[in-house]
Amino acid sequence: MVGISLLTLVPGELGGSETYVRELLRGLGRVGEQSYRVLLPPAAPAAAEGLPAETATEYRHAHTIPERLVAMAAAAARPGPLRRRLRGAGVVHYPLTLQVPAMSPSVVTLHDVQHLDLPRMFPRSELLFRRVAWHRSIRAADRVIVLSEFVRDRAVATLGLDRARIRVVPSGLDHALLTPGVEEREPFLLYPARRWPHKNHERLFEAFALVRRERPELRLVLTGGGDDGAVPDGVESRGRLPWPELVRLMQHASALVFPSLYEGFGLPPLEAMACGLPVCSSNAGALPETVGGAARLFDPHDPRAIAAAVLDVLDSPEEWRRRGLVRAAEFSWDATARATDAVYAELL
Repeated sequence: MVGISLLTLVPGELGGSETYVRELLRGLGRVGEQSYRVLLPPAAPAAAEGLPAETATEYRHAHTIPERLVAMAAAAARPGPLRRRLRGAGVVHYPLTLQVPAMSPSVVTLHDVQHLDLPRMFPRSELLFRRVAWHRSIRAADRVIVLSEFVRDRAVATLGLDRARIRVVPSGLDHALLTPGVEEREPFLLYPARRWPHKNHERLFEAFALVRRERPELRLVLTGGGDDGAVPDGVESRGRLPWPELVRLMQHASALVFPSLYEGFGLPPLEAMACGLPVCSSNAGALPETVGGAARLFDPHDPRAIAAAVLDVLDSPEEWRRRGLVRAAEFSWDATARATDAVYAELL
């Protein structure tokens, strides 16, 4: 039996990591060859996506960062009750990196090492926490799953991990939901990202002002929530949207612009491609690897470069649409689940 510990999950607060967790569980339910048991926190009692599960009532109910730190500290100080809930597991997977409770043999998913590559983006308290708790968890794992070769190489360089323990398993796509729309595209750009510092909204706003000099009818639609600060003229912030509504936006927009300064994988550009949406993307982090030549790349530090990429894509949307559909077809959550299951099998 494979145990899957999700005790550090807080719904709505983890961005792409939560998408990865939920879609992986659904994929394992469809194509997995092992038996599974998911250990859930009181904050997310319905997050098992159909797999057998139980809620760890011993784990503190936690939403805010301070509450989460207290809950993890309490679990580390008294791990016995939580470990008993995973008794019988031949291997335990921690899809959200932290081994809570620590068990062996273990598989940890490492989504990125942004805190090491871009430490200025993090408060000192979080840097300290990651360098202690994250690094201990990752180094103790028997296998480390990463979503891209970029993260594998950075983990080897920054954490000194043994490359032989690392497995690259890309994220997937739900092609049943992500399909091209049949209606005409509307004059707006889409950027689905929480307003975290590395998502680079301010430079996007500068670039958008340049784009509107040539395309004054164009709007910029933001989704994802986070900081709800002021936005420039022509920019609309929709907050965190239900998934079907976000898909509709991808089916109706003129282009997706993705100026992130750092991604361990970068799923939104692929999701957009599956919807037939032309994509212009940052050339940072794992994004060039993920989009694979199917997006117009730009330097995310240069607003003029961002604007030029957007205008190029708007001038030749069919070419970028065609490339994107071909690239998106290479990814599925079933493939992600099968590859993850193969990692479990190495240790069982």
